Amino acid sequence: MDLHDRIRKSRAAFSQRIGSGAARKLKARKSVSHTIWYGLGMMGLIGWSVAIPALLGAALGFWLDKQHLGRYSWTLTLMLIGLLLGCLNAWHWVDKEDRKMREEREDTDA
Repeated sequence: MDLHDRIRKSRAAFSQRIGSGAARKLKARKSVSHTIWYGLGMMGLIGWSVAIPALLGAALGFWLDKQHLGRYSWTLTLMLIGLLLGCLNAWHWVDKEDRKMREEREDTDA
């Protein structure tokens, strides 16, 4: 392979990288769903998806503690279970959004 062929190949590879970067930027400009408000909304949604199960567990546990006196606290136990379920739910949502973003990135790179 001579020098001219190598130069042509390197120019073609460079052009392809520039083209894919430009296409990615154009797609990002068209996609207005990922604004600062979208990010804040997702943080709020994730926060509530953790807080609500924990509060529901605490409320149910408080009611059970009033109904059945026992050695262990139902309030604390059910609040921790609710917190665990809420964290699993939040992890599921974040993982789903991450997969969606990766697929979009792969589509633009391909």
